[in-house]
Amino acid sequence: MTAAAVIPRTARCQVRCGPLTAGWLSSFTHGCTYGVRKGRTHIDALQLTGERTLPGIEVENYWFRRHEAVYRALAPYCAGAGVLEAGCGEGYGAALLAGVARAVVALDYDPAAIAHAAAAYPVAAVRANLVALPFRDGAFDVVVSLQTVEHLWDQPLFVRECRRVGRLLLLSTPNRLTFSPGRDTPLNPFHTTEFSPAELRALLGPVELLGLRHGPALVAADQRHGGIVAAQLAGPPQTWSPALLADVAAVSAADFVLSGDDLDRCLDLVAVAR
Repeated sequence: MTAAAVIPRTARCQVRCGPLTAGWLSSFTHGCTYGVRKGRTHIDALQLTGERTLPGIEVENYWFRRHEAVYRALAPYCAGAGVLEAGCGEGYGAALLAGVARAVVALDYDPAAIAHAAAAYPVAAVRANLVALPFRDGAFDVVVSLQTVEHLWDQPLFVRECRRVGRLLLLSTPNRLTFSPGRDTPLNPFHTTEFSPAELRALLGPVELLGLRHGPALVAADQRHGGIVAAQLAGPPQTWSPALLADVAAVSAADFVLSGDDLDRCLDLVAVAR
């Protein structure tokens, strides 16, 4: 990815970066406004609202590790690449990918998330509309978008934009068949539309689909609690049993497995679209 290749099509974006990315970003953000934060000792914490997961919160650890597992599984696709994360949230995933990628741009529409990501991680953080990405065609080797498409209203346009600016699209989303079973509307109030495997194929076109599911340790936790997800959703954390609290806090990314088997029963769908 060259600097010339990623000059934005429009100046309607805001870019923030830390000192580690400022030099590279100065060539990237021609026509955009950005700020460089140096020597900042305080990073504003984001609030846990249910719209996105956050690291470092014990009662949120299951959901954070479930997301982290997919980032780690997809990181090899990003090795040495110019990467855009479309819908970066808190920024931890972009930071993880930055460990293997040549360069990472973390993009989100939420100004608080972008300010936090810029302050907390060595990535270029861009605020922009996800259905009007401010980059030239083919600007990135890889576009990563995990647990984002289900939050958007114009999902086909978002996918077209991702395919326009990137040569490879890596995308994940909850499996509607297991996340909101038997419902006409998503269980999560922040989701607009969720997808079954067949519906995600229809949205993305030719794609390799994988499914995330529990590994042995989480299968055992499911048996202890009548489903570890259901047990967490049954009440606020202050009502959880000590055993459930301990099991949630102990979850690691390695406790999830990814395979192409029996996709209708998986937890999350993971797409590799070339």
